[in-house]
Order: sequence, then C-alpha cells, then structure tokens
Amino acid sequence: MSELRLHTIKPAKGSRSRRKRVGRGEGCGKGKTSGRGEKGQRSRSGGKSGLKLKGMKQMLLRIPKMRGFKSGRIHPQTITLAQLDRWFDSGSEVSVKALKARNLIPMTVPSAKVVNTGEITKKITLIDVLTTPTAKAAIEKAGGKVTELPKKNKKRSGKKMAKKPSKK
Repeated sequence: MSELRLHTIKPAKGSRSRRKRVGRGEGCGKGKTSGRGEKGQRSRSGGKSGLKLKGMKQMLLRIPKMRGFKSGRIHPQTITLAQLDRWFDSGSEVSVKALKARNLIPMTVPSAKVVNTGEITKKITLIDVLTTPTAKAAIEKAGGKVTELPKKNKKRSGKKMAKKPSKK
C-alpha cells in the first residue's frame, strides 16, 4: 500500500456519486417531467417544500397541545426542620435574611416556609418565616418561638364598574 499523504487521500469507492442531471431529454431517464410526475402541486417549483395550503384547521392540528398552566405566583421556598437543626445554633434567630446569608434559599425568593420534615432539637426563634402547623408545634416543643409579622391588608387595584340600570 502506498504512503498516506494529503494528496493521496481519496473517498471510498462507491461512496460518492455524481448528481443526476434532470430535464435533459427523454433518453436520460429523467427527462420531460424530471421525475416529478405529471400535474399537481408537487410537480410545480416550490411545491414540495410549500405544501402548507391546508387551511386553518390543519395548521392548528399541527401545533402540539399545551396542557395545564404555569402559575405566575411566586411560591415560598421550602425549608425543613432538619435543615434548621443542622444550619443554626441553639438560641439563634432565623429570618429570611439569615436563610439567604447561609445560601439556604435563593436571593430572588421573597419568602420561606418551614415544613415538618426531620426533627429539631435546638431552641430557635423564627421571625417572619411561614410555617406549617405541625412544624410550628415541633419548634415550640423544642423550646423555640415562632413570630410572624402582621399581615398587610391588600387594596384592590382598579375601579369598580358602575352597575347599569336594568331595563324593565
């Protein structure tokens, strides 16, 4: 076998074939209609790629179904009792700022919620952190306290629509 050099490299035999020239007379086998058959949209130029003339119903059927919806509401980040027991010392105060400082919750999340998963043995104080009733009972049983800030009254935005008098 000859030496392999850049000028001696060739593709494998039969791997590359020449392009079939269509529309060059009846004798070539692809003359007259160039292998496209007789009439119809597929025989026209741009017909195979442009077969989109099916009506609106067919267009809608082609779109995949979108099921359910994604809520735009920002949910509080979940924290477990086991995480609080591991990350905080006895007698420490736990707030959203303290949780963010220890990278227990992302900086973008505005609130956190403690759930009753695992056990807590340390006496900690939760300040303005949401809790489930069972988690609150577990914290208080361990000697801790849960203090929540008073809830703000939400004002309705927008004007009330005036009722139209009914026609009688």
